[in-house]
Amino acid sequence: MLAPALGFFLAFWLLPFVRLIVMGAGPDNNTGIAGYWMVLTHEQYLSSLMSTLLLSIAVSVSAVLIAGFCGYFLARHQFPGKSWLLSMLTFPLAFPGVVVGFLVIMLGGRQGALAQLSLWATGERWTFAYSLTGLFVGYLYFSIPRVIMTVMAACEKMDTSLEEAARSLGANTRQVVVDVIIPAIRPALISTGAICFATSMGAFGTVFTLGTRINVVPIAIYGEFTNYANFAMAAALSVILGLVTWISLFFARRLSGEYVGGGA
Repeated sequence: MLAPALGFFLAFWLLPFVRLIVMGAGPDNNTGIAGYWMVLTHEQYLSSLMSTLLLSIAVSVSAVLIAGFCGYFLARHQFPGKSWLLSMLTFPLAFPGVVVGFLVIMLGGRQGALAQLSLWATGERWTFAYSLTGLFVGYLYFSIPRVIMTVMAACEKMDTSLEEAARSLGANTRQVVVDVIIPAIRPALISTGAICFATSMGAFGTVFTLGTRINVVPIAIYGEFTNYANFAMAAALSVILGLVTWISLFFARRLSGEYVGGGA
């Protein structure tokens, strides 16, 4: 019964990833296994990796903070138009990265809404689309819906009697949030934050739409592969990107399991 799944895993994940590892240590970079070390020591590649890491962390934390409160509110309150609001909040999940990048350009590009407004108000065009700020906005745009849906599902499963018991014992709103609500939905926050991190690490369509001069790992891989035909370095960057993403998901899963076990 496991044979189809195992065959799919070997054919479409394990074998290609092993091929990438071997290629990254191949003769094209003239350094063997040290090619991976070059990614961590060469200023250009290291800067790309650090920018991607910091950007992904910022997106994950911001998405969890913003959408966490929003998801809890939507799970606990009923009001007219809630279904319509949920459909609008989750609508970005239907957009590919290219469309998200185009929307960021329409907001913060040279001819975008912000540029037109600032030109009218100050005589200067304010833009942010073609930088890490624009990329942050784009990644946050498609990360928030994931967090909202996950948090809402976790809150709906949470026992509301725990909140009522805390309030009956004299706990204020802040204490209820810190001591009851956050511990109860912490596994969901950690897991969805890790997914946002992993998605931001590897997303390509949005950054490619905003401009190939943004210094992040997916663009570095694209440049090494297409512009310089340096397949070994592109493979080394891909392997390191995959390992960083896998490690984040692994520890998020471990932390989520520990908190679930501790809560039980």
